[in-house]
Amino acid sequence: MNRCRKHICGAFLGLLLGAISPGAVRAGEWVSLFDGQTLSGWTKVEGRRGGSTWEVVDGAIVGSGQSSMLYSPKGDYKNFRFRAEVKINDHGNSGMYFRCPLADGDFGKGYEAQIDSTHSDPIRTGSIYGFLHVYKQLVPPDTWFTYEVQVVDRNWRGMVIPHIKVSINDEVLFEFLDRTNAWQKGYFAFQQHDPGSKVQIRKIEVMELDERGR
Repeated sequence: MNRCRKHICGAFLGLLLGAISPGAVRAGEWVSLFDGQTLSGWTKVEGRRGGSTWEVVDGAIVGSGQSSMLYSPKGDYKNFRFRAEVKINDHGNSGMYFRCPLADGDFGKGYEAQIDSTHSDPIRTGSIYGFLHVYKQLVPPDTWFTYEVQVVDRNWRGMVIPHIKVSINDEVLFEFLDRTNAWQKGYFAFQQHDPGSKVQIRKIEVMELDERGR
């Protein structure tokens, strides 16, 4: 093989390997949003009081202190599966947000999958806050669990609306159809609720889906 042909073949192979590299984003595959070591790409937005802390400790993101939000690097997620391993302290409160606009204030907007085992707020883990509430404790405090939401806009009786499926530890709790179509796309985010709360998050992943949910 002459030098020119080798160069062309090498360039083609490089493009091919680049197209299928582990970091490439493709529909139907899980992509990590957290490197396990830094908050690279994530954005903290303080609440009105300030004084919150987001840091990486032993491979997990830890939120503590006053109220604030931590937003994902990308903000146009629409149809997806989104999951993370989460732990909340006793009497703690947090939230895993999706289709969330980047906004100031103590708490973000968008859909919130509640994280709460024993807080004074009786709305527990598994709830879509403000839409569908669970009052039974499904996960004890200080216990790691896998939280997953799947969101796909689908036709329902002539309306294209979000179908939101919530799972804990791979068990589906429910599928909620939001006929208000409240939030169309946005960031993922995590909430630091109050000084008595400490939330820990690791293994944050997203699988983007097409309009058919595939």
